Amino acid sequence: MAKSAAAPVREFRAEAKFQRTSPQKTKLVLDMIKGLRVEQAINTIHFSTKRMAPVVEKVLKSAIANASYLSDEQGLDVDVDNLYVRTAVANEGPRMKRIRPAPMGRAFRYQRRMTHIIVTVAEKGKVAEAAGSTSAPVAATKPAGKKTAAKKVAAKKTATKKAAKA
Repeated sequence: MAKSAAAPVREFRAEAKFQRTSPQKTKLVLDMIKGLRVEQAINTIHFSTKRMAPVVEKVLKSAIANASYLSDEQGLDVDVDNLYVRTAVANEGPRMKRIRPAPMGRAFRYQRRMTHIIVTVAEKGKVAEAAGSTSAPVAATKPAGKKTAAKKVAAKKTATKKAAKA
């Protein structure tokens, strides 16, 4: 039992590179699934109306397949039903520079953006054990008390200076 608590959390990831959309549009879809269980994330994406939803769904299913394959291949004990989306990132890829004709013989430059989508899944139970071992920060309340006292002292000084000038 002590070995399972100290074991690192196993992550499985999948990537889709050079997708022809801006990272900003892809992040709207990825933000919907961050932290969700895999089954719930697939259902959420499946009923989304965004154009990048099918691509993100494909990447998520690929990450799940990677987890399943590696658990069989390496003999790991991974429960696919217990996976959740740990990270979902849309990084900026290369930009294609294009020229659009403009009036009076001019030309305007614009850029077609690309994105790299990375989805990482991990097991839910193992993360909860690792997160449960850390305690809540206790010292957070002490500095707040000192700051409020310092603000009150500064306010009193300015009030006495104004009274002395008048």
